Amino acid sequence: MLINGSDIVIQCLKEQGVDTVFGYPGGTILNVYDALYKYNEQNPKEAINHVLTSHEQGASHAADGYARATGKVGVCFATSGPGATNLVTGIATAHMDSVPMVAITCNVVLPLLGKDTFQEVDIAGVTMPITKHSIIVKDVNVLADTIRKAFKIASTGRPGPVLVDITKDVSAAMCEYEFTKPVMEKPEYSYTDADINTAVDLMNKAKKPFIYVGGGAIISDASAEVRKLSELIDAPVCDTLMGKGVMDGYSDHYTGMIGMHGTKTSNLGVSECDLLIALGARFSDRVVSNTASFATNAKVLHIDIDAAEIDKNIKTTASVVGDLKEVLTKINAKLSPVKHEDWMNHIKDMKAKYPLSYDNSALSCPYVIEAIDKATKGQAIITTDVGQHQMWASQYYKYTEPRTFLSSGGLGTMGYGLGACIGAKVGRPDKICINIAGDGCFRMNLNELATASRYNIPIIEVVINNHVLGMVRQWQTLFYGKRYSQTVLNDKVDFVKISEGLGCTAFRCTTKEEVDEAIVKALELNGPVVIECIIPEDDKVFPMVPGGAPIDEAFDASDLAKREN
Repeated sequence: MLINGSDIVIQCLKEQGVDTVFGYPGGTILNVYDALYKYNEQNPKEAINHVLTSHEQGASHAADGYARATGKVGVCFATSGPGATNLVTGIATAHMDSVPMVAITCNVVLPLLGKDTFQEVDIAGVTMPITKHSIIVKDVNVLADTIRKAFKIASTGRPGPVLVDITKDVSAAMCEYEFTKPVMEKPEYSYTDADINTAVDLMNKAKKPFIYVGGGAIISDASAEVRKLSELIDAPVCDTLMGKGVMDGYSDHYTGMIGMHGTKTSNLGVSECDLLIALGARFSDRVVSNTASFATNAKVLHIDIDAAEIDKNIKTTASVVGDLKEVLTKINAKLSPVKHEDWMNHIKDMKAKYPLSYDNSALSCPYVIEAIDKATKGQAIITTDVGQHQMWASQYYKYTEPRTFLSSGGLGTMGYGLGACIGAKVGRPDKICINIAGDGCFRMNLNELATASRYNIPIIEVVINNHVLGMVRQWQTLFYGKRYSQTVLNDKVDFVKISEGLGCTAFRCTTKEEVDEAIVKALELNGPVVIECIIPEDDKVFPMVPGGAPIDEAFDASDLAKREN
């Protein structure tokens, strides 16, 4: 059938099974929005849900959160110039954490490209380093295939964001279009039976194996296979920030997070093991810290879908490049159950000796996290911003299933969580969705509360307010002689009034009892709620590994007190 480019965009979204788009309209993308309006009016039962965010960055984070929570490709729209560039932080966030996203922008008409036209920017060029692929479409005849290709690239192999920029004249031009059902092609990987056998042999010979799991296990939907492997080889399991929920937080084999703010058990255990099995993880600096001293007693087996990650940061003994779920299924089939009683008893003793702990004399973020965990029975989707609250949320909430902890790990984007929480709730309306934010992060994108109230999206925004930039202040306290340069936020801003003004119910809590009561009320209300929790400005996240130090040198509050004395 003969239709224009904007109609082709909408039809291609329907081809790909898209049910939700997050975006913000503007001049160059008006044709696409008009096509969306007409399509939804004519097809109410098959309408594409569009969520109008308060800012394009919020749209990109919402598409990201939707993708992480559902496993589907997230989609966002923006107009040219500042609309497109406002997506950049969200695109980079998705890129660093391998999140499948398609960002569709529109640009000025083809004859005006390169002439410094109003609201013109080379967004395909801008985003090239932070996407799997970015392209500008200048011919309506290739538009449909370009969008189809974008979804395929975003969702296959190691996922990531793709940007499609369309000139406005292309969005208006006419072209023949034919519906094409997506073909699910199974990628082929180059690993061999010998690679599988080598991995099995290493596991069979290990006396002190340790499994280190990252976000690739969630992307691959390999949680069941990872849990089975830990049982088969009787190995403890630690995770990265991106790997939360792969292991049940209550499992005897689970030791908590590894790295800068990981548990002592995970950090010491990895340092003592004789085989480190890395599953869908990339040995980031926040995990490894000092590469020369990382897991020096261990052989390293690395399984990942991306060949570029093998030997990039840590040299391996053996590796398997392929889809983790597929690879682990083959490995597990070749393994016979074994027990490592001495090793697991040692791990158990360390867990008892080095539990996570905090000062419970006053209201604190760990208390708030534990209260949320108790009230939701570990079944909520938790999103976070970046900083101390992010680390506490990763430590004190017991994640029992994958796709329930959404956080900016690689880029560390302050202001990510609220948009992501909205996207997660839109994608998973059956789940309780709660964002944990610091007061510094909350200031950045709190305007998205207006999005939540506009659509009455029942999310809970918990603001941990210590009136400072907490993580930066922690570093200033420990390593910069308590010189608090530009980290104090103690001003006249009233988050409760702002939240109410943006259409949300809001509570301020200064005691544990008030927190408990506010959480119960928030869960009962069918709408957006903000809970502000006032905590001391000098609460710190422990354990902690100083930047560049070996991870077995993690210290906590008691160690710090000994040093100071």
